[in-house]
Amino acid sequence: MEIKASDIKALRDTTGAGLMDCKKALTECNGDVAAAEKYLREKGLAAMAKRSDRATAEGRIFVKQDGNKVAMVEVVCETDFVAKNDDFIALGNKLTELTLAKGLKEVTEEHTALLNELAIKIRENMSVRRLAYIEVPAGCVVSTYVHHNFKIGSLVVIKGSEDEKIKDFAHVCCLHLASKTPSYITKDEVPQSYIDEQKEIFKAQMDQDEKMASKPDNVKEGILQGKINKHLAEICFMDQMYLDDEKKSVTAVLSEMGKSVGAELSFEKVVLFLLGK
Repeated sequence: MEIKASDIKALRDTTGAGLMDCKKALTECNGDVAAAEKYLREKGLAAMAKRSDRATAEGRIFVKQDGNKVAMVEVVCETDFVAKNDDFIALGNKLTELTLAKGLKEVTEEHTALLNELAIKIRENMSVRRLAYIEVPAGCVVSTYVHHNFKIGSLVVIKGSEDEKIKDFAHVCCLHLASKTPSYITKDEVPQSYIDEQKEIFKAQMDQDEKMASKPDNVKEGILQGKINKHLAEICFMDQMYLDDEKKSVTAVLSEMGKSVGAELSFEKVVLFLLGK
């Protein structure tokens, strides 16, 4: 049967498939445009499965807030070119709106369905790598931040006061997270295996230092523990030196802020997304 050029063009517009693929699909489906579209999507999904092992090192982080509800979503793809594509950005916004509207706390089939529409068209491996959904309790403030490169996103909820000063503090904490990218929130979260590994590294370094050789074992142990404490303070948010005052830890500033507004403050939620990490 004769395949109309207008049908080929329409099919290409809706699926993003090549002209020859569209013509073949229409031929296989006896000119039925809807059936051809389904045919191409099925073929596209098969092609996506083959691409699933390709690295997704690019993408964007999206954040949306509606009242006391906040959603943060990391969408990854293969190339920076696609990450800057208007269709990809629109997709990320849709995925974040979906997460926010339905209060989704994990990636669902609805997320995947939205992704597949664009992945088939662009022919690039992409996925929702992770997401966060938070309902901010009463008596708390929330702040979010996405870096200008869209590869770092942070979210902080502080409990105990809704004072404007605390809102400003929460914002600076978001900037702090994006700037210093801590690996953990508190020291209690650090695995003992990691601490033991660091001790071995520091101990090996000390053993190579001739000045250390003559020191008593108890002095060496004290120095070793000091190195561990310093390292943990560098990688744990609560113990890092605060972005706006490098002489005070985040914990110390949190306490000071609480006293300034007459409230006992605590971090209700701290989230940091680093693209691909």
